[in-house]
Amino acid sequence: MAREEKDNALVKTFVFEDFPTALSWMVQCSFVIEQISHHPEWTNVYNKVHVKLTTHDEWNTITEKDMELSKLLDNEYQKLSEWHDL
Repeated sequence: MAREEKDNALVKTFVFEDFPTALSWMVQCSFVIEQISHHPEWTNVYNKVHVKLTTHDEWNTITEKDMELSKLLDNEYQKLSEWHDL
């Protein structure tokens, strides 16, 4: 799934096979997120996780931190999809 730039943020919706898989992905990502200390705005509705990345302390713009986190989230999604055939 491609990410999109919208209102000075990177946005993307990740789709999973079910709610437990979506939630598991969020928990797994939380470890990576804490390591780089750059937190997303995200919401979960059943099998979808909507992600918005922007750097608030840089006047709500897209920065290298957002690009890095976007790649890390994609990598975690890819790892999970290898196990679940998403």
